[in-house]
Amino acid sequence: MAVKIRLRQQGRTNRQTYRLVACDTHVKRDGKYLDNLGWYDPFMAENNAKLNEEKTLHWLNLGAEMTHEAKQLIARVAPGIIKQWNDKREARKVKLAAKRRANRKKSAEPAKETGSKKSAK
Repeated sequence: MAVKIRLRQQGRTNRQTYRLVACDTHVKRDGKYLDNLGWYDPFMAENNAKLNEEKTLHWLNLGAEMTHEAKQLIARVAPGIIKQWNDKREARKVKLAAKRRANRKKSAEPAKETGSKKSAK
């Protein structure tokens, strides 16, 4: 099941509020969600968003992806979460690149050996 962190619309006509939720990608915009992570009220002047950082990090560590709007909101409310998430992604990229390089070297060495045997025949 692919999980996304996105905004779930609620409220009344011309006065929408949003919940930041973790939900399955195949669920409707306002459908069921797995976990409520916070809320956002665009009509409030100050303190218009609240976020449970612990739950958000939990879902991000499980592999949940963020929508563009959710990422912007999280970056504004809790920039530390985005920084941790980006650092973790970069570390993973470096680790995978090193693993790929090692695999290439391993596969190149047997090719050289087999190539020299063929030329000897």
